[in-house]
Amino acid sequence: MNPIHKCAPIALALSLCAATTEAATANDGAADLAFINAVVYTADAQKPMAQAVATRNGVILAVGDTAEIESLMDENTQVIDIKGRLLLPGFIDNHNHVFEAASSAGGDCELAPDLTPSEQLPYLRQCREASQPDQWVIGWGHTIDATLDGEGPTPLQVIDSVFPDRPVVIMEQTSHSMWVNSVALRLAGINADTPDPQGGRIRKNPETGELNGVIVDNAGDIVMEQAWNSLRNKFEVSYDGLLSGLAEAARYGVTTIGDGRLYWKRGWYDVWRAVAADGELTARVSLRPWIYPHVPQQEQLDFLSSIYNPDPNGLLIVNQVKMYSDGILVNGTAKTLQPYDFTYFPQSPYGLNYLPQAVMQDWLVKLDRLGYGAHIHAIGDGGVRESLNAIAAARQAGSQRRYNMTHLELVDASDLDRFKALQVDADFQVGSDYIGAADHSWAEPLIGKQRAHRLIPLGEVYASGANVTLSSDWNVNPINPMAAIANAVQLKERGLPNVRAALDAYTINAATALGLEAITGSIRAGKSADFVVLDRNILDAAPQVIRQARVMMTWLRGEEVYAAE
Repeated sequence: MNPIHKCAPIALALSLCAATTEAATANDGAADLAFINAVVYTADAQKPMAQAVATRNGVILAVGDTAEIESLMDENTQVIDIKGRLLLPGFIDNHNHVFEAASSAGGDCELAPDLTPSEQLPYLRQCREASQPDQWVIGWGHTIDATLDGEGPTPLQVIDSVFPDRPVVIMEQTSHSMWVNSVALRLAGINADTPDPQGGRIRKNPETGELNGVIVDNAGDIVMEQAWNSLRNKFEVSYDGLLSGLAEAARYGVTTIGDGRLYWKRGWYDVWRAVAADGELTARVSLRPWIYPHVPQQEQLDFLSSIYNPDPNGLLIVNQVKMYSDGILVNGTAKTLQPYDFTYFPQSPYGLNYLPQAVMQDWLVKLDRLGYGAHIHAIGDGGVRESLNAIAAARQAGSQRRYNMTHLELVDASDLDRFKALQVDADFQVGSDYIGAADHSWAEPLIGKQRAHRLIPLGEVYASGANVTLSSDWNVNPINPMAAIANAVQLKERGLPNVRAALDAYTINAATALGLEAITGSIRAGKSADFVVLDRNILDAAPQVIRQARVMMTWLRGEEVYAAE
């Protein structure tokens, strides 16, 4: 065997060295990249642990002990001595809004989360100073409870006092409601007589019928879309924002992303294609075009047919859609089986549907004919049941597509076993601090203590044998997989049984949900060389240690896309 060119022992930053290419011709079957002296968790049940990995041309060549891998190396092999650190499959974030999370196209008018509309006046005045007279003012930051609890001027009155002459739309922190002013309402064609759109609510004074400037769920989406499409430099800002989001994903070891929602009527697909064509993708991405509740179905099917791309070997895959069953609990728009104890919309005591069960069922059957599966937002137990019913009907009609359901905050006990039976992937986000503490007291006024105690049934769904995935829903929650993995373990019986189960939920299980299990998700010969190196071994660590773990390197298809400084 030819002499092996090895790196010097790596420091904390894992500095790399490239192999010299001056010596004799390389063995055609030799590795071009090798990781040695590692603790390798493969997420592969057949061989869960190893010491070293070899790759060639972006594909895993072999997994084994260091001596085995050294036999595949020559003088041209780039060798990385991990020095006992943990090497994992690249993380797969099955629900991540990477497109808009880091984009300034979403606005630069930032409000405070816990202030009433009138208390936001100083922030609104700052936004006016920074705004352009002939452009929409787009922002975010308030919360609906601070908006609707108590007395005082309405958001409409407050914003009109600062912006009487230009349109304003400001997204609430969950993205499920918006504040708007009179100019924005006029441009959107909304007045006191406008009926609620499917999947949305236009909030009015219950006594006078006057608008108060709060539009919820799909009503807000419709206005935000108009604002986004008005931007003069929409493409450039969106492109730069997407690159920023991808860089953040790479920094946290994410090599595959399940897109949280592609608003294709905002030109987002064109941006993705441009980034891919420019060779700037640093993650494999499964794009999920949004199903608009109010847009004619055939128009959407025609578009979906035109962009369908199921090739699992590419970096941009289009074979699942994103659809919403319902809204969210805090707004009173998640669909529930029993009425809310308190809701801001007493005319809808069970919440609302973006897509009612019969409509979703029709969509799933027609999408199946085009080759599409679906990633379905379902939060209330009513929305969960209706979505499962729609999937059951699609299965009876012959569909074998991948169906994921995400969020799953409230699931009726009688529906727990249906995920496995219907082959539905169950996606949870548990990265927030309050979820790690199992503190759902915020929901008690809305749905009562008993139902609030049942929120986030991660452990129960996992115990049912369903394929469970963890994801971030960035930027609603932290993008860092360590946050969700630590909380999943900290929840004990309400979460996942151990770190390995949590890692699987962020790797091989998520790959399965995306239909990519033959390509990525585990470290096995023949799969894509997607890796993350952590600064410590977390396999048997306590949650507080897991949270402190940092990504040292991220590799996609054998190419380094992130290295810690």
